[in-house]
Amino acid sequence: MVYQMKDPMELSSCAVGVRKPRTKSTQICSSSHDHLPAGQPPVYGSVGPVRPRKQQDPTVQTEFTNLSREERRRRRRATLKYRTAHATRERIRVEAFNVAFSELRKLLPTLPPDKKLSKIEILKLAICYISYLNHVLDA
Repeated sequence: MVYQMKDPMELSSCAVGVRKPRTKSTQICSSSHDHLPAGQPPVYGSVGPVRPRKQQDPTVQTEFTNLSREERRRRRRATLKYRTAHATRERIRVEAFNVAFSELRKLLPTLPPDKKLSKIEILKLAICYISYLNHVLDA
C-alpha cells in the first residue's frame, strides 16, 4: 500500500530541506523535537554546514577597499590558485564537449565509417542526417 499525504504540509518542518510557510502565530515544531533522532539538534534554514568567514589581515582589507570592483576581480583572478582551478574546470568542460561530439559522431553514417571529421563537419552532417530522416518519415 502506498501512503498518500492528504496535506502537502504534513511533513515535519524540522526536516532538512523542507520549508513550511510560517505565520507569526504558528510554532515551527514541537519544543520536544520528538520526531528527530536522539541527541540531534533541529536544523532550520539552509541545508549544510555553515563555514565561518576567514579573518583577513586589516592591512590587506584596507588595501583592497580603495580598488574598484573590476580591479579586485582582476587581482583575484591573477592568483595561482584561481588560475589552476579555472584551468581544471576548463579541461573538464572541454573533455565533456569532446565526449559529446564523439557520441554524436558514432550515430552518423559516413563512408568510410572511421573517417575523421572536424566538429563543424559533424554538426553539418548531423543536420543533413536529421533532415533526411524527417524526409523518410514523411514519405
